[in-house]
Amino acid sequence: MTVATSTALLSYQDGALLRGGEPHRVLSGSMHYFRVHPEQWRDRLERLVALGLNTVDTYVAWNFHQRHEERAASFDGWRDLEAFVRLAGDVGLDVIVRPGPYICAEWDNGGLPAWLTGRVGMRARSSEPAFLSAVSTWFDDLIPRLAALQASNGGPIVAVQVENEYGSYGDDAAYLSWLRDALVERGMTELLYTADGPTDLMLDGGSIPGVLATATFGSKAREASELLRTRREGEPFLCAEFWNGWFDHWGELHHVRTVLSADATLDEILDAGGSVSIYMAHGGTNFGLWAGANHDGRLQPTITSYDSDAPVAEHGAVTQKFLAFRERFAAVRGGDGADAALPPVPADPRILAPRAVQVVAGSGLLAALASAPATAVHAAPPSFEELGIASGLVLYSATPRLPRGENTITVSGLHDRAQVFVDGVLRGTLDHDGSVQVTGSGVPVLLQLLVENQGRINYGPLLGQGKGILGGVQIGRRLVHGWVARPLPLDEWTPGELAGFSAAAPARDAAAAGFSTARFVLGGDEPADAFLALPGFGKGFVWVNGFLLGRYWEIGPQVTLYVPAPLLSQGENTVTVLELEHSGATVEFRAEPELGPSEEYVETF
Repeated sequence: MTVATSTALLSYQDGALLRGGEPHRVLSGSMHYFRVHPEQWRDRLERLVALGLNTVDTYVAWNFHQRHEERAASFDGWRDLEAFVRLAGDVGLDVIVRPGPYICAEWDNGGLPAWLTGRVGMRARSSEPAFLSAVSTWFDDLIPRLAALQASNGGPIVAVQVENEYGSYGDDAAYLSWLRDALVERGMTELLYTADGPTDLMLDGGSIPGVLATATFGSKAREASELLRTRREGEPFLCAEFWNGWFDHWGELHHVRTVLSADATLDEILDAGGSVSIYMAHGGTNFGLWAGANHDGRLQPTITSYDSDAPVAEHGAVTQKFLAFRERFAAVRGGDGADAALPPVPADPRILAPRAVQVVAGSGLLAALASAPATAVHAAPPSFEELGIASGLVLYSATPRLPRGENTITVSGLHDRAQVFVDGVLRGTLDHDGSVQVTGSGVPVLLQLLVENQGRINYGPLLGQGKGILGGVQIGRRLVHGWVARPLPLDEWTPGELAGFSAAAPARDAAAAGFSTARFVLGGDEPADAFLALPGFGKGFVWVNGFLLGRYWEIGPQVTLYVPAPLLSQGENTVTVLELEHSGATVEFRAEPELGPSEEYVETF
């Protein structure tokens, strides 16, 4: 007989999961508080209840709470994790928390602060003392807040994950054991578990003796169940992430998974007696610059939408997948029909009526950004980390002499994208290390490189890689020295700073790169969810009433950006656009989301 040695609300015995000593299935779904506007938390959680779930799980994104090392972590407003957990309990859901410190989640830097990986580099997620010291300080603040909300203290938290899919990354068993002990020492008494892909390699690296081992997958549930049970006799089968959809990268197709395919795998999990967490049940949005990136021979930045083809769509709408899963969960919960014992299917949110709004040209790109304060002169271009910013843009400037005739300007160690200007004229755009050709006349020129961080890598061995120009800039074989940098942390700009940059220089030509504004008035009954498109614009960033909505890019697949109703207001509203390439004449609000041409996608191992 195998019994979980725990006084936690969730336990297990002889392969059966128990809640308070009674047989139980976790029917969970992932929803991330940091991807949903806080005024919409309750609505989305209630939709998960209507889906038939009894549990919600969320990651905790460290960098969302502590952007700067010298500032205390924030737990108020949008970052009020405790309020989110309590709210989930109020609507009747148990809560599973996944505090990392690494979370992946297609989130910038996998949730780790850039200031930390800037110091430890790619030695994160290991027993590196500097990394453990920082995690210890973070956990000293975070974990007692969660411990106070455990079921043993009358709260809704019933389980906590140790790290995240560590077996896909490394084999530092001492690190995982340290994390387990760190959670227990700070008051966690509920069920602990690890989650890894269903292969021996991944489970070998990510599992801890005495801690429940669970699996993450999108298909082949029976094989995963059999593997776990052969490795962990007496433990219940829990799919900690059932990938019923998938995320998207810029320049690729929009990934979807058919209802038939997803429902069949869900049935397979439940038929095997398993518990499950749908990833994602409601995906939400990578607002601001929080979208991460993958790297598979090249950088693959993640789009702003995190819809993930989930049962509850990015804007809260109920999908056909929702209805199929609801019927499945109702049957498991013992109902005699799809609607038995479940709340009614909720109505879809109201959508702002379509309209086009004329834009007004603001400052040109270089003139506006060059108004930012410059650093002292550096011998080499400083990285984002050296400049103390995590994301956004850096404008680098130097005045090298350009020899007569044709010259090759080469950039090495570029992370991620650079527009190269000579005397204010764009000479080329680099998406990786590369070069541009320029004709010189033997006199000094103003050489400027506008470098964009397109999202920090969130998965794999390159986690923790820096941003900016990490190598150097050469003219021929000669390195260019004497750089000043203007850091531009777009996601930290106040509305006043944004307005200042937009009006910092003479208005640009209509189709040129730079700032644009569009103003429109809404009546008292008009503020509603909206879908914003930017026809004619190329690549850039868009704010609504001073809130950085996210990135857009004409290469797609995403066409519209989701605007939550709480960002709009009665009276005048302002859309501000920072365009890096070419500007359009209008912004448009459309009737429905447009996430681009799609392809069927099922992730397997």
